[in-house]
Amino acid sequence: MTTRKKRSEPVFDKHWHLAQSEQELNFTELEFSILRISAAFDRWQKDCLACCVNGGFSGVDNAVLHLIRMHDRPKSVSEVARLMNRDDISNLQYSLRKLTKAGLITRAGTSDSKRTAAYEVTEEGTRVSDLFAQFRRELMISLTDSIKDLDVDILTASKVLNITSGLYDHASTVAASHRHK
Repeated sequence: MTTRKKRSEPVFDKHWHLAQSEQELNFTELEFSILRISAAFDRWQKDCLACCVNGGFSGVDNAVLHLIRMHDRPKSVSEVARLMNRDDISNLQYSLRKLTKAGLITRAGTSDSKRTAAYEVTEEGTRVSDLFAQFRRELMISLTDSIKDLDVDILTASKVLNITSGLYDHASTVAASHRHK
């Protein structure tokens, strides 16, 4: 009688200093997925915008352009920061300067203060953001047409990510109150 050896499947040790339990492991997997999608999304925004306009714009610059255009009403830097859940105003102001210099946005109204200034999209900014939307439809949205029930999954993922964002904001507030000196 011949004994046949069982072929063993590789076992990956997924536990490490961030993940000692199944719950921590799952959360760590989510966090690394967020890191990867964040980098991929930033690269996508930058590369797609480069198809529409020259200027060496970043993914953040692209997001700022589209947020300013949102609902076709001017936005202040603090509104943009709030919509992006960012607190690094100086980096957002840098994006505003780049977009202004490129003629994609302009200051709305007569406010001289950087804090209260509102920005709106120019005619060129509208053209570029419309072209971006067209490329987005052709390059990204078309890729998802054949994925069954993706709309439901995308909506669910958006809700989970928004809730998770709130959890991180809360945890950040608690951590800030317990910092080492």
